[in-house]
Amino acid sequence: MPLPLESRWAIRFLLILLLTVAVPHANTQPPGNVSALPPKESISYTVEWRFIHAGNVRLNWQQAARQSGMAFNAGLELESAGLVSRLYKVDNRYNVALSDQLCAIRSLLLTNEGSRQRETKVDYDRNRRKATYVERDLRRNATVAMREVDIAPCTHDVLGGLYYLRTLRTTPGQVLQIPVSDGKKSVQARVEVQEREQIATPAGKFQTIRHEVFLFNDVLYHRKGRLFVWLTDDARRLPVQIRIRLPLYIGTITLQLNKEEKS
Repeated sequence: MPLPLESRWAIRFLLILLLTVAVPHANTQPPGNVSALPPKESISYTVEWRFIHAGNVRLNWQQAARQSGMAFNAGLELESAGLVSRLYKVDNRYNVALSDQLCAIRSLLLTNEGSRQRETKVDYDRNRRKATYVERDLRRNATVAMREVDIAPCTHDVLGGLYYLRTLRTTPGQVLQIPVSDGKKSVQARVEVQEREQIATPAGKFQTIRHEVFLFNDVLYHRKGRLFVWLTDDARRLPVQIRIRLPLYIGTITLQLNKEEKS
């Protein structure tokens, strides 16, 4: 039995949202305290969709040997699980090299979704202020998309952007305006620092601050929806929950912290 179209879209959208959004620095952004991040860390999440366990996500972070401007490596692994995996298997790997300011240097995404196999590379040239995007269909051995877009002197991919957010001490009531691009459209996205909340996850209960990132409703994406990120209200600023609320016929996707390893 094939997976319904809206279900495939939900899984693919989760991948796109986690991996393809780039966040250029604005002059109004406060400086982050990068030293607050651990030297090495691995965070695992469970993915819930329509009240079922739909997948697993792992974020990997570590300091790197400083060469060619690189100071950190970040990675994301996304795998479908359970019924979703039997109907539409997803196994994707993403890695990005980051500077000491968490600016993206280069990234590589390997996509395996059903019969779909893609390789996407992005090179960020700070001197030229350009990002070069190349996507290849590995099954057909063919390039399916190429483009070059303007970027700010320091541009985050979404993982670098998430870790950058962790370096800030935000408080409820703050509003940030952040330039955001997915390589196809550039916008000024609003980030609201909303409320302190206690969140229960498989890893335990946490005191958090909820952030809403406005990317839907004809901002970056035409679809209606809302995106929330919960960071712990302490020095770690650990992302313990991420939730995407989409129209009823698609549903809500929630990532919850399952396990944290650091050194």
